[in-house]
Amino acid sequence: MRILKYMIGGAAAGAAAAYFLGYDYLFSGISKTYLKGKLSAHIDDGALFSSNPIVTETPELWEEDSEYNQRELPKYLVDNLKQSKTAAFVVIRKGKILHEQYWDGYNQLSQTNSFSMAKAVTVMLLGKALEEGIITSIDEKVSGFYPELKEKAFGDRVTLKNLAQMEAGLDWDENYNNPFLPNAKAYYGKDLVKAVFSRRFKEEPGTKFEYQSGSTQLLGFALKKALGKSLAAYLSEKFWIPLGMEQNAKWSTDSYGMEKTYCCIHSNARDFAKLGQLFLNDGKAGDQQILNFDFIEMMRTPTEKSERIYGLGLWINHDNPIKHYYFLGLQGQYIIMVPEHDMVIVRTGSYSNNPKNDRGRPDQVQFLVNETVQLFQS
Repeated sequence: MRILKYMIGGAAAGAAAAYFLGYDYLFSGISKTYLKGKLSAHIDDGALFSSNPIVTETPELWEEDSEYNQRELPKYLVDNLKQSKTAAFVVIRKGKILHEQYWDGYNQLSQTNSFSMAKAVTVMLLGKALEEGIITSIDEKVSGFYPELKEKAFGDRVTLKNLAQMEAGLDWDENYNNPFLPNAKAYYGKDLVKAVFSRRFKEEPGTKFEYQSGSTQLLGFALKKALGKSLAAYLSEKFWIPLGMEQNAKWSTDSYGMEKTYCCIHSNARDFAKLGQLFLNDGKAGDQQILNFDFIEMMRTPTEKSERIYGLGLWINHDNPIKHYYFLGLQGQYIIMVPEHDMVIVRTGSYSNNPKNDRGRPDQVQFLVNETVQLFQS
């Protein structure tokens, strides 16, 4: 009985210490992972968090290519997709759906976590707000939205463009495995303000590329303050509805309704593909200009400081003979645009051991581009 008391007392003391030190989010993380038989965040996490709806009004199904699902994928490609625990693989060619395939119980209606593909979506919202004059300039200072940033070293110099280009100089370790680092606190915690605004700036903004979820979350805060509405509502109004998305989606939030703008849009592969098609169409859907061409071009133009692998929210590969650029999310969420072949490739799934080359790009993206183009080029 005495041992049990000590155990209970020790657990209570540990919980109190975790709360006092700001690690109380760990309990949420444990309940949402280990207690559900998982080791980390997962593409099916959507039901575990509060969210804001991203609504559509008049769904438009993809027009099917004349060769829709008539060509069987070669065994080596299927093996790669299966071994990487792919949920969905969708190919769009010349604006029509050419191939779609699903594994492990997923289907056309399955909504999975975008993870960091949402970073590019957040930048798209910035572009729309600039286009509508809600925000006057991409070079506007973030401290203009949050004056308290002026109290931090370098905090009065950070611009919206710095955040979008991942050149903010934020003190943020982009580590997905260590539960004591900021990504875990942002993902499992209740309060994104505490997770992000508690961080300092470690260097002069605009001097160095460093991919950081905290930068996109800070951009999300500035956007929400400028818009005066939820980002999910703005996304619905400016993109989801005009693009005729097939399903309503949702965007995970903290306990105060703030979207996790660095991640966590839960949608299906066919609708993710429509975001890719928007870029291939230079911001147009039919005759409607959804996002202005100049901003689209800015997003997909690689920056010097990233050594030409990143633009604004998008990853870029002009080194490969078949040039492409893409939305990228944890565990292998991809929306890949291949302009030369008028093709969009979407892959979702749970690739926990995703090898990357020496420039930080996932090997699988280049593999899928090269093999898919070779298989389906007309």
